[in-house]
Amino acid sequence: MDLDTLRHGNFAKLGEAVTDWEQMTKKLAGLREDADNNLKAKADKANWHGVNATVSREFITRTAAEFADAHTQADSITRILSDTRGELIGYRTQLNDAIRRAAEQNLTVVDTGDGTFSVTGNTRPDWSSDPSGNAGATDQKVVDAFRKEIEGILTKATQSDTSAAEALKILVDQAKYGFADASYADRDQAAEAVAAAEELAKMAKKPAGMSLDDIESFNRTMAKYHDDPLFAEKFATGLGAKGTLQFWTEMSFAHAGARGSELNTMKELQSNLGLTLATASFSDSDAMRDWKKDLIDERNTNFRAAKSFSPIGGLGSQVISSLMRKGQFDTEFLDDYRKELFKEDKAAGDSNTDDRWVKGYDALDLVFGDGNGRDPLKGLFEGLSHNPEAAEHAFESKADLDHMLGTTVYTDRGQSLGRALESAVTGVAENDFTSSAPPHSAGQVKIMANIMTAVAQPSGGADLVSKGLADSLGNMAASYMPEISRSLGSSNAVVFLTNSADAEGLETTDVARFLSVVSADPAGRAGIIVGEGVYTSGLLDAHLSDPTLFDGPREQVLEDIGRNAGIIEGIVAHSVADENVQSVVEGEKDYNDALQKKGDFVKTWLGTGVGYGSVSLFPDTPVGAATGAAVGGFAGGVIGLAVDRLMESQESEGVRDGALYVSAKDLYASRDSVNEQTQASVMDALERHHVELPKDGTSDTIRRAVNDGWNDASDFLSDTKERPRG
Repeated sequence: MDLDTLRHGNFAKLGEAVTDWEQMTKKLAGLREDADNNLKAKADKANWHGVNATVSREFITRTAAEFADAHTQADSITRILSDTRGELIGYRTQLNDAIRRAAEQNLTVVDTGDGTFSVTGNTRPDWSSDPSGNAGATDQKVVDAFRKEIEGILTKATQSDTSAAEALKILVDQAKYGFADASYADRDQAAEAVAAAEELAKMAKKPAGMSLDDIESFNRTMAKYHDDPLFAEKFATGLGAKGTLQFWTEMSFAHAGARGSELNTMKELQSNLGLTLATASFSDSDAMRDWKKDLIDERNTNFRAAKSFSPIGGLGSQVISSLMRKGQFDTEFLDDYRKELFKEDKAAGDSNTDDRWVKGYDALDLVFGDGNGRDPLKGLFEGLSHNPEAAEHAFESKADLDHMLGTTVYTDRGQSLGRALESAVTGVAENDFTSSAPPHSAGQVKIMANIMTAVAQPSGGADLVSKGLADSLGNMAASYMPEISRSLGSSNAVVFLTNSADAEGLETTDVARFLSVVSADPAGRAGIIVGEGVYTSGLLDAHLSDPTLFDGPREQVLEDIGRNAGIIEGIVAHSVADENVQSVVEGEKDYNDALQKKGDFVKTWLGTGVGYGSVSLFPDTPVGAATGAAVGGFAGGVIGLAVDRLMESQESEGVRDGALYVSAKDLYASRDSVNEQTQASVMDALERHHVELPKDGTSDTIRRAVNDGWNDASDFLSDTKERPRG
C-alpha cells in the first residue's frame, strides 16, 4: 500500500458500504426467518402428491435454504468489511502520528511511488557556516527507527487490505448461482483460514519432507479448518488436482503397514483430507470448477510414489475414491464422477469388475485400516451414502442398479453399496441423526421397488443378502413399512398413514419375497421386526389419539393394523422356519445381538424427545419418517414401551428336544409374541389418551386380526415361492 494512499485515505465510502451491508443483512435475516418459519415449515407439513411432491417441495426447500445462505454471506461480508475499515482507520492514525513525530525531529517522510517512501533530515540554511560542514542535526539511528516503524504500519495495512480482498473474492466466488454458506466473524478469522490453507498446501507439495510430527501438526490444523469453505478451496486449488492425488499416493506409500499411533495418525489424515476436499467441492469458483474437472480427468492416470519399487501405482480413480469415505461431496461433482466410473465398471461386466480394478494394482494400499482402496466403487458408494441426492441420481437407472447389485457376488463392495442404497431410498445421509427424514419421493419408491424385485428373484436374490447387503436391506424395509403395509392388501389402505409420494408403488409379490429372503439374515430380520414394531405401535397411538385420521369404526382400524402386523411378522417367522433349523438356532445369537443394537438405538432416540419422523430410527443407517408429518406425538411412551417389550421377548431359548419341535415352537412363539406386542400397544395407547373401549373385546379383536394375518402370511409365501413340505 502506498504511503499517501493510507495517509490521506478517505474511508467514508467504505463506511457507507458497511452501513448498506448492515441494513441488507438485517433485511435478509427477516426474509430468512419468514422463509424458514412460513414457507418451508408449511411445505414440510403439507401432504404433497404427484409432481408437487418432488418439484414444488424441492423448489421451496432450496429457496428457503438460499435465503439462509444469502443472510450468512451478507453477514460475513458485513463483518469483514467493517473489521477491515476499522483496521485501516487505525493504521492511518498510527501512520499520521509517526509522520508528526518525525517532523518534530526535523525529519520529512515522502511517498516516492510504487509502495516506496523516504525518511530524510531537514536542512537548515543558517548551518552553512558550521565549521564541521554538517547541514543538519539528523541522527541516522532515528531515521532508521522511523523508517522501520512506518514500514511496519504499511505492511500491516497492506496485509489487512489484500487479505480482506482475497477472502471476499473467494467468498463471493464460492457459488456461481445463489449464495455461499461460509460464515466469518471478522477479517482476521477469514484471513487466518486462508493463511493456514496456504501453509498446508506448501507442506503437501513436498510430502517426502514431512515427518510424523509434521503430519500430526498438519492434522491438527486440518481438523480445525476442514469445514471452512475458504480454507478448503485455498488448500485444494493451492495443491492442484494432480498434486492432491500425488500427495495422498506419497503418504499411502510412505506409511504402508503403519501400526499403533502411526496408524491412528494416518487414519486421521485420510479423514481430515477427505472432509476438506468434500467442503471444497461445493465451491463453484472458476478455480474449483477447473480443479474438479481435472480431478475426474486424472481418473485413469497411474499415480506412483517417487520411491516406489513398482512401475504401477494406483489409478487416479482409486486415489480419488479412497478420499471419499468421509464427508459430503457436492452433488454435481459426484454425478460427473459417478457417470464415468459406472461406465468403466459396466464395461467389464458383472463378473469381471474385481479384475478390472484390482488386478495389477496391488502395490499400493490407499486406505488405512479398512480394505485397500483398490476398488474405487467402494469409496464412491461411501461418498454417495453421505449425499442422498447424488445417491438417488446414481440408482435411477434400473440397468445401473442391477449391474451394481450383480457385481456384489464377485466383489466385497456389498456393504458400501448397501449404505449408498439406503441413502438413496430414505433421503437421509448415513450417520446423520439430526436431519429430518423427508417423505419418500416417487423416484425413491421406484428405486426401492427395483431393489425389491432384484432381491425377490428366485435365482440370485438370496446371494445379495449374503454378500453384505442384509443389514441395509433390513433397514430399508423398516423405512418403507407404510408402503409395505399398503402393498400387502388391506381393504382400508388409508389406515396405514404415510406421506409417501407413491404409497402404492411396491408390488405385492416382490414385497413378500423380499421380506422372506431378507429374513434369512439375522441383521436383516432384526431391521424388519423392529421397524414393524415401531410402525405398528405408532399407528395405534396416532389413530386412538385422533379418530379423524380414519373415517370409519375404530374396530376396523384395530383389525387392519393387527392383521398387517400378523402378515409382516408371519412372513418373517414362516420364512425362518422354512430354512434349515440348525442354522436358524445357531443364528439366534447374531439375531439377538442385531435386535439389541437396533432396539438400544431406538430407546436412545426416544430419550431425545424429538418427534417421530424427524430423526433416524436405526444405528448407522437413518431410516427416517415412517408414518408422515400428519401424525404427531410419536415420541411418547407408546413406542418406547413397545421397544422395551420387543427386547424382553426376544431372548433365545436355545436348542430343545429336536429340530422339528424347535422349528414349530419358534414359529408359534413368534405368533404369540406379535399378538402380545400389538395388544399391549393398544392398551398403552388407550390409557395414554383416555379412550374408553372394552378391554377384553379390544384384545380379542387384535388377537383374531393378528392370527388372520399370520395365516395369510403363509399363503403369501406359498403363492410366491416354493416351500418345504412338512
